[in-house]
Parts: sequence; C-alpha cells; structure tokens
Amino acid sequence: MKNKTEELWIQYSNKLKAFIISKVHNEAIADDILQDVFIKVHAKIDQINNDTKIQSWVYQITRNLIVDHFRSIKREDQKSQYIFDDPEDNFSDNMMSEAMQDMVLMMEELSPEFCEAICLIEFEGMSQKEYAKKIGISYSGAKSRIQRARKMLKDMLMNCCHYQFDKYGTVLSISPKSCCCCNDEQLNLNETVLAK
Repeated sequence: MKNKTEELWIQYSNKLKAFIISKVHNEAIADDILQDVFIKVHAKIDQINNDTKIQSWVYQITRNLIVDHFRSIKREDQKSQYIFDDPEDNFSDNMMSEAMQDMVLMMEELSPEFCEAICLIEFEGMSQKEYAKKIGISYSGAKSRIQRARKMLKDMLMNCCHYQFDKYGTVLSISPKSCCCCNDEQLNLNETVLAK
C-alpha cells in the first residue's frame, strides 16, 4: 500500500498542486490541502480495485477538500489568508477566489456526467477529442455535452449571484441575489466521496 501511495504521489502530486493553486491562489494552503489529499489516499487506497478509476477518485478527494477549505474560510471569515502587497491585487484575488468557491460548490449540483465534463476539460486540461475517447462517445456528442455543462454551470452561477467583470474577465464584484444559493443554509450539496 505504501508503494502504491508513493507511485500516486510521483504521478499526480505536481498536477494536483497546480490544480489546487489555481483554485485557492495560495501555495502554502495548496501544500496543506495536497498533504490532506494524500493522507486520505493512503488511508483508502486498498478500497480501490479498479485502477482506471484512481485518477477520478484522487481528483474527487481533492475537489472535496478544496470545498471544505472554502467553507472554513466562509465560516471563520479568514479573508486575510489572501493578503498581497498591493491592496488592489488583494481585492481582485479575493473576488476571483470567491467566484471559484461558488463554481466549485455549484459543480456538486451538476449531474455526474456534466460535472465530469467540466472537471476533465476545464480543470485537468483534457482536449475534447481525448474526452470523447475516454468516455466512449462521438466527438460531436462530447462537444455537445461540454457545451451543455458549461451553460448549465454558467446559468446556475448567474441565477445565484450578480457578477461584475472587467474587460479582461476578472471578477470585480459579486452581489448575492435575494435567494442566493451560495448561502450555507441553502446549499443542497451531494458530499459523497468515493473513499470516505
């Protein structure tokens, strides 16, 4: 089991760290989350019998720990973790982090096939042709699914909050709507992890 965990570390640690940093925008926090990911992997690796599912399993653990991180920030109001030297950079980073938090949370409400499409294409950098081959559907079918997944996620985000962007697509402000589903009390998330 130890050797298997080490193999997974060699294979995935760099990719996972880059993935986590892209969500939390803080290398120290990313290192902490990455360590927690492999603690969970090491504890549960013997429960995974199908090697083809390991990558999805590892990324699912990672996504859940990222969500947990954002929830802890929201509960404890620890925006100070994102402080940079330039106050304007700090403000912009906070907005992007909050937008990413909303997106990660919303993804949990997508159906599994649409959530997988977003994760593989947008987060893991898989091409649409690779995605089509991986899941065994036509290229046109894959493109259609990816477009639908993107639209569904965008609609969910726009229905939840009002986002103001600059001309480069950077989030300038986020204003929750009256019945915002980002509110902790109103979230209805599926928190099932393959190996919990």
